[in-house]
This record gives sequence, structure tokens and C-alpha cells, in this order.
Amino acid sequence: MKNEEKIDYISVADFSEVLPDIIDWAIRMKNDDRNLDFKPLSGMTIGSIYEKPSTRTRVSFEVGISKLGGNPLTLLSNDIQLGTSETIADTAEVLSRYLDCITYRCFSHSDVVELALNASVPVINALSDMHHPCQAAADLMTIVEHLDDIDGHIAWVGDGNNVLHDLVLASAIMGTNVKFATPKGFEPDKKIIQLAKEIGKERGVSILQSYNPKEVVKDALAIYTDVFVSMGEEHMENKFDSFEGFQVNKELASLADRNYIFMHCLPAHRGEEVTDDVIDSGNSVVFDQAENRMWAQMSILTYLCNYDAWLAYKELL
Repeated sequence: MKNEEKIDYISVADFSEVLPDIIDWAIRMKNDDRNLDFKPLSGMTIGSIYEKPSTRTRVSFEVGISKLGGNPLTLLSNDIQLGTSETIADTAEVLSRYLDCITYRCFSHSDVVELALNASVPVINALSDMHHPCQAAADLMTIVEHLDDIDGHIAWVGDGNNVLHDLVLASAIMGTNVKFATPKGFEPDKKIIQLAKEIGKERGVSILQSYNPKEVVKDALAIYTDVFVSMGEEHMENKFDSFEGFQVNKELASLADRNYIFMHCLPAHRGEEVTDDVIDSGNSVVFDQAENRMWAQMSILTYLCNYDAWLAYKELL
């Protein structure tokens, strides 16, 4: 049995107190050229379960774990009996005997919650239909890197999905205002937005909901969008039609602050939610976001799996 006092990272709200330090640690690690022999995951094996195909999530976790001295073990959905011939609870118990941490990229959020409840090692939500906390940590890391002054707002244009959920929560934790526009019928979860407002209230954060992309983009310091039809929603044939007027193009982006940054968690469906002249412009930071998934996750992994080493490195900075 592993340490029962373990911490999980299922939603970015789980790190409501420590997220600024997680991000600061990641930025400093990324820019640390001292070549320290820092291997906080040495002797540890981190298992990553994937129900969905992945590029950024899988590569960023495998490379990041290796950089930290750990052994990454990737488990595709066909490799194990999770939720089929074996319950999620039993799988969690078994994997906890072998692994030091589990990351889980799944369809249903209730599955990662159940895995975490039954695992005796830390569990990281690598994406579910309700939350994407690792992406949110990378997003706010990117914003901190690129915007010297965050005395403005982030504008979200698109679907009220898992990325938006944790973006709003993370922004509230970091003290950054958010305005988001979705088509009617595609609003984010009300309970999550209410939680973000409660977190942000003590930090003076404003969270504004709209159905008008132009309203939220006006004077924005950052514009963020995502695919209109997510993986697993391909059967929703008419969903795309609801997003007319929500494409982030040069005309819409012209309403933002002159030095705005464009953000997208990728992969992008070019010509649908964003045009080439925006995503390929000098304002785009999408590939910095992609790289920062690795650094943010390295900070999260070290914090969860070897807190003493995380704290010791933090004190060296």
C-alpha cells in the first residue's frame, strides 16, 4: 500500500492554493540552465492510461517523466481491462501496487473520479469530458510568460467545454478576468462557473458570460478558442452549424488589444474555429502552450510524487 495521504489533481480547483507556485516552479525549471542533477522521480514508475488518442498529452507526459528521472509506462485502452472485464475500482487497487502515480485520459469524468477514490497513489486527470486541469496549468503558465501586465481579460470564443471549465477556474485562482462567449445551448456547466466566481470573488476577479463573440473579444489581452466539435462528439452532426459567427478570424481579432496573444489547446481545425492568418500570426502562442504542457506537468508530478524535492528545488530558485 502506498501513502494514504496522497493528493489528486482532478480539477484545477484542487490546486486553488498552490497553482501560482506550480506555475512559477514550471517557468523557472523551463529556464534553468544550471544543468542540475535533479531527478525527483528516480526509481518511480508513472502509468498513463489513454482511452482517447493523444499527441501532446502522451508525448509531454512521457518526455517530462523521463526528464525527471522516472519511468513512463503508457497503457492504451486495449492494453488493460479497465471498466470492461475488471471494475475501475479493482484496476485502481491493482495499479496502485505497481505504480507511483497514475494519469488518466478518459471520456467520462466520473471514471477518473472513481479511479482516484480507489487508488492509493496520486491520480492526475489528463483530460475528461468535464475538466482538463493540466491544460489549464499550461495555459496560465503561457499567459504569465507572455503578458507582463494581466490587468485586462482573457476572451474565450467557442464551446462551453472542459478546456473552458478549467481555464475559468485557473484564471480565478490566478486573479485574471475572463469573458466567454458560447452559442446558446452550448454554455459551460453552471456549477463550475459558480465555483470559479466564488474562488475569484476574494481575488477581485470578474467573470462575464455572453453569446456575442465581439463583446468578449473587445480589448482582450488574450483570445482563446478550441475545436467546435470535440473528440467523441462526431455523431453530433448539426453541432457545427450552431457556431456561425464564432470563428476567430482577422476581423474578430482586430477588436482585441493590439498586443493580444492568440491561444488554442490544439489540434486546431484550421478554417473552422480559427483562420490561418490568426493562428500563424505573430500574436499566436499556440506552440508555446503545447511545450508548456510538459513543464507544467513536470511541476505537478514532482509536487504530487516527491513534495520534499519540489520544495527543495523551489527554495533554490
